[in-house]
Amino acid sequence: MRRLLRYLMSLVLVWPAWMAVAAAEAIVVDDGGRRITVQRPFARIISLYGAHTENLFFLGAGGQIIGRARHDDWPPDAAAKPVFSYHDHLEKFLAVQPDLVLIRPMIDRGYSRLMAQLERHGITVVSLQPNTVAEMFAYWRTLGALVGRETQAERMAAQFQTRVAAIRRLTGAVPEKKRVYFEAIHGRMRTFAPGSGALFALDVAGGINVAGDAVPRRGTTIADFGKERLLARGDSIDVYLAQVGPMNRPTVAMIKNEAGYELIRAVRDDQVFLVEEQLVSRPTMRMLSGICRISRILYPRLFTDTPDAAACGADDDAVRVGRME
Repeated sequence: MRRLLRYLMSLVLVWPAWMAVAAAEAIVVDDGGRRITVQRPFARIISLYGAHTENLFFLGAGGQIIGRARHDDWPPDAAAKPVFSYHDHLEKFLAVQPDLVLIRPMIDRGYSRLMAQLERHGITVVSLQPNTVAEMFAYWRTLGALVGRETQAERMAAQFQTRVAAIRRLTGAVPEKKRVYFEAIHGRMRTFAPGSGALFALDVAGGINVAGDAVPRRGTTIADFGKERLLARGDSIDVYLAQVGPMNRPTVAMIKNEAGYELIRAVRDDQVFLVEEQLVSRPTMRMLSGICRISRILYPRLFTDTPDAAACGADDDAVRVGRME
């Protein structure tokens, strides 16, 4: 009887520990079809995409990053991390002993040989890039699972959705919505496709997309539109927005001086504005700053002293440097 009691007591002591180990494991399937069992948080991460770097810092996992891509400039603390590139030799990666290399599908497809070499040396490679805002929340949760910050990822998604709802309450009350053309690539006359982060930001900000019939290019959130179609709708365009960043480098003067653009009412009325690409096309919390920027462009008098106005109030800049502890 005593032996049986000792055995039962040992089960009571061991069982919770076993459950804790099982509960700590997570299964992650990346965009390349890799299936990764996360038994413990990754602690030595090289991030080769700015959104990954930014989100990890926001989750409070900046200390787990040992390398970042050359142009990863946000948050400012990221600049202190050593620079890596998919052009680097394998030996540079092996020298710092990473346990995880975070990439996106473009890198996975273009540099598959390097990725395979990393995996042969026991380094986990994970390829992630959400294409829609709905996918963005799942992407944040995946990052949280990889670095042991699941709770922070849930709070991050909840905070984003709460602020979006508050902004929608404000912009939804606007009786006459502004009609907007949102430029993605100036030289090729391309706009954004439905489902893109930029059009989500425009919708939340209370703008009406005049190019809603644009068809996305295969596998992208960018759509061809063409100058002829744009000019045909020119008189109905109240505001002309253009993202500015590595993908698109226009100036307001360049847009205004484009041949034929005098047919666009927004150009004639001096309603041409640039919005930072990282604020509308990256799947990060800073998309809130992009939404607020567009909202203020469209409806500068909307944000008065009301509870919902605080969603784009003085704390807007805090999102740009904040982290979810």
